[in-house]
Amino acid sequence: MLLTIATTHAPASDLGYLLHKHPGRVQSFPQSVGTAHVFYPESTDERCTAVLLLEVDPIALVRGRKGPAGEGFALGQYVNDRPYAASSMLAMALKDVFRTALTGRCDARPELAASPLPLEIGVPAVPCRGGADLLRRLFEPLGWRVEATSTPLDPAIPEWGDSRYFQVRLTADVRLADALNHLYVLLPVLDDAKHYWVSNDEVDKLIRAGDGWLSFHPEKALITRRYLSHRRELTQSALARLAEVDDAEPEQFDNAPDGAAVLDTPDSPQGPVPLAEQRRGAVLAAIRAAGARRVGDLGCGEGALVADLLAERGIEQIVAADVSARALQIAGRKLHLDQMTERQRDRLQIFQSALTYRDDRLAGLDVAVLMEVIEHVDPPRLDALERVVLGHAAPATVIVTTPNVEYNVRFATLPAGTMRHRDHRFEWTRDEFRSWAQRAALAYGYAVRYLPVGADDPEVGPPTQMAIFSKVAA
Repeated sequence: MLLTIATTHAPASDLGYLLHKHPGRVQSFPQSVGTAHVFYPESTDERCTAVLLLEVDPIALVRGRKGPAGEGFALGQYVNDRPYAASSMLAMALKDVFRTALTGRCDARPELAASPLPLEIGVPAVPCRGGADLLRRLFEPLGWRVEATSTPLDPAIPEWGDSRYFQVRLTADVRLADALNHLYVLLPVLDDAKHYWVSNDEVDKLIRAGDGWLSFHPEKALITRRYLSHRRELTQSALARLAEVDDAEPEQFDNAPDGAAVLDTPDSPQGPVPLAEQRRGAVLAAIRAAGARRVGDLGCGEGALVADLLAERGIEQIVAADVSARALQIAGRKLHLDQMTERQRDRLQIFQSALTYRDDRLAGLDVAVLMEVIEHVDPPRLDALERVVLGHAAPATVIVTTPNVEYNVRFATLPAGTMRHRDHRFEWTRDEFRSWAQRAALAYGYAVRYLPVGADDPEVGPPTQMAIFSKVAA
């Protein structure tokens, strides 16, 4: 199976730098299904074309098969389209061979890697369950111009009509890294099949490859469903993560200092104090009381709490993580990461991570903070969050804040029955929050206590409720 990538950007031969593959050599890379080759049939200043050729060994593919016994008819396992038609095998080879290019990194030509280029992608045989219309629905919203030529099922018997295979040519002015990620996700979607077992890891792969485009795509549900082989639980999880905050404006993040979290503001001598500020103050007080030196802000949003943590001299290491790449980009700008000294930057580790998946980078914390985070998690996924934070990371102290739904009646501008944020999956009463916290604490060896955040109304309680989990000595 074949994939070509061409550009006319002058000098076009710089494509070799972006792909990290020298135009003057043929390079081969072993794959689980065969061998991938990269070569350049043309490389001039006016036009450069790179070719990814994947030679599939169908015999080895069948011998290594782990599917159910008797799956498919015997001859069909050996005689099929796998060696010729673009599929998940080509997508995996593309990821392996152009791994650095997929990330958008090119130390030799950084400005070129960040710029849209005139690109032409060619795939001579694309299986498409949905026809040319689906090809256009998938690629045109991403800025591609699509030319799809169908092939007859049998040229000798025209009445049989066209096959599901298309010769495809895509053209656009787009970053090379974006183009490669589009192909990596959409090739198996077009085929609607994968040659390997789809596990939970595939959700993370989809979220990473779809960063910056999938959450806005009009066919994101179809893409997600097909990419995850129609596995319902994985599809629901991926769609929930895509919906979390990637399509939100900065002021809509719950942890924003001046955004949607500013709901109740009791007066002080200096004027009203936003609830978000009161919440961060309460969290900082709990961190100080714990004597923490290594603190994690898990679900850091745009980094308001991280800025406060950086101002605390007693904190030696800060870990900031969020599922949303967009939120982390905003946090980077707000925190002025590019202007930090080396010493300041060494104190901060900031990265993308989903709290429902085990991540060794979260281990070793004195205190982990989940400030206005749990209500953004689908209830069936809370068990996974508990396992990751309380079970695997297991810091000495875990601080959790969440809205108190009973207090919502005190917000004059909040319609009855409406949650405080459009992405909240739930909002708990005080009893519901305590019931969850006590169960989780008991399961993972913690004691838990509760504190109010904001004005503690005698009838409905505080606007924010906080639980502090403390690890019980064995």
